[in-house]
Amino acid sequence: MKHYKYFLLSLAIIFVDQAVKLAVHFNIEYGIAGQIKVFGDWFKIYYTLNPGMAFGITLGSVYGKFILSAFRMIAMVAISIYLINMAKKNAPEGFLWCIALILGGAIGNVVDSTFYGVMLNNAPDGSPTPWLHGQVIDMFYLDFWEGVLPQFMPSWWPSFLPAFGSGQYMSFWPIFNIADASIFIGVALILIFQKKFFPQDTIPQA
Repeated sequence: MKHYKYFLLSLAIIFVDQAVKLAVHFNIEYGIAGQIKVFGDWFKIYYTLNPGMAFGITLGSVYGKFILSAFRMIAMVAISIYLINMAKKNAPEGFLWCIALILGGAIGNVVDSTFYGVMLNNAPDGSPTPWLHGQVIDMFYLDFWEGVLPQFMPSWWPSFLPAFGSGQYMSFWPIFNIADASIFIGVALILIFQKKFFPQDTIPQA
């Protein structure tokens, strides 16, 4: 099958991502006390947990994490089907490798959300169940700038929608993991080389 080699890349990303996350969890102290400086003050290994989406955005509901985890699982299946269909339609190999990067990263974070609440007991306090409420382990910290993100949400903003600000402590670049990096690289390469992948500016329909 044409798509097998792309799934092998996704599996490799999942394996490395999970290996690094578990190594960090079992060998590095959580938070600032356990941070390891790799390149001066600007690149560190810093064990932290992300209860929501990218940039720490959360859904303001008791079941917000459950909804997010379920959405990630649906997206994982949808990306897998898309990759298979694009491979059958002979889409450019570079594009398919990018989709494999995105898929591997998506599944890597789905594993955290689905199982870590049980395996590592890291579900947030008050979670209705540890299943599908696990927090994603992040560790790569590019410390270019840090400070407090000001509150800029209007008072009428619905509580069930993603919240921004709220006086949260933030760095200029979010702390991330290998899964996040894989998704970012896959999306960035598609945007950069889209004209090369599809000279006629037409992406085959799945």
